[in-house]
Amino acid sequence: MKRLLSLFIVAISLVTSATYAAPSLIPAPPQLSAKSYILMDAYTGDILVEHNSHEELPPASLTKLMTAYIAEYELAKGNITMDDKVTISEKAWRMEGSRMFIREGTQVRLEDLMRGIIIQSGNDASVAVAEHIAGGESAFADLMNQHAQLLGMQNSRFVNSTGFPAENHYSSAYDLALLSRATIIHFPENYKMYAEKYFTFNDIRQPNRNKLLWRDKTVDGLKTGHTNAAGYCLAASAVRNGTRLITVVMGTDSDEARAAESQKLLNYGFRYYETRKLYSAGQVLTDARVWGGETDAVKVGFTDDVLVTMPRQNADSIPAALELNPEIEAPIQAGDVLGKVIVGSSDNVLLERNVVALEAVEEGGFFKRLFDKVKLFFMNLF
Repeated sequence: MKRLLSLFIVAISLVTSATYAAPSLIPAPPQLSAKSYILMDAYTGDILVEHNSHEELPPASLTKLMTAYIAEYELAKGNITMDDKVTISEKAWRMEGSRMFIREGTQVRLEDLMRGIIIQSGNDASVAVAEHIAGGESAFADLMNQHAQLLGMQNSRFVNSTGFPAENHYSSAYDLALLSRATIIHFPENYKMYAEKYFTFNDIRQPNRNKLLWRDKTVDGLKTGHTNAAGYCLAASAVRNGTRLITVVMGTDSDEARAAESQKLLNYGFRYYETRKLYSAGQVLTDARVWGGETDAVKVGFTDDVLVTMPRQNADSIPAALELNPEIEAPIQAGDVLGKVIVGSSDNVLLERNVVALEAVEEGGFFKRLFDKVKLFFMNLF
């Protein structure tokens, strides 16, 4: 049995008299002076703009996004705490480049080291955290690559925790956007650190190198990077009116350029696109007919909120169709896939998502199952 349920976004989230939205008029995205870049919706993962986004490039200190992510992961698991006292090794103390200025043999709270990584881009702090978590930087690099695989970062390989130039150490704009998205979604409490503009340690006050934190009040992260090989890089995120976007720009020629080019992408994305919640978790879309069950119907919907990235001008009326499986038979467990929702038109599908049973339905008794089988047999004849 196949049922179609036509829905409209206006019925879910808007009140409007429009019956059909005018076609969206969206200009071509800006062309950036960068080797590689991407613009992604943080909530849906949809890509709005990209250029060479899968190209393997040296990530410089954007590497520290993974170092911080693993620390946040270990914190969430309870394996480490922000109050841990981390003993600073000679290797960490001797690190060159951007530093937090920790001293060999001292003990530093993990929370301070996290700020040293995220705000000050400290190579010394990164090595200290890597050693605290994995016992050594080489073992930590193995963890980095395992997490990269779990996150779907197929064009990344890490050999150190800092992004210090090294052979076979690379990532891509797309992969770093995936990593940024995971940081934002999985660890929202820790993500607040990425918006902090200054951090003082040992009476040394250093600013966050992300200039967009000062220029755009909607920007709240993430990380800068620079080496001669990588050029100037920036992973940034901002949220406006419920829409959060992520940009990664790699290989620009100056500190100013990476900020300006990232701002272009953000402005374009927020001007022409938005994230819409179409359905809420647990929302019942329909009651589907069940054969051979204790009850004749099961509630169908989603276990999670359903979001879609869409052009702003198309917000008035977007068609959606619910397609249920032809025959739904008991027993049914909550979470079983019973069909799918397709949002958009036949030539422009915005989203396709499975719908599931929101409740369990047990098998009916012998005579109930027999009666339904006979009834279904004759219905199929006609």
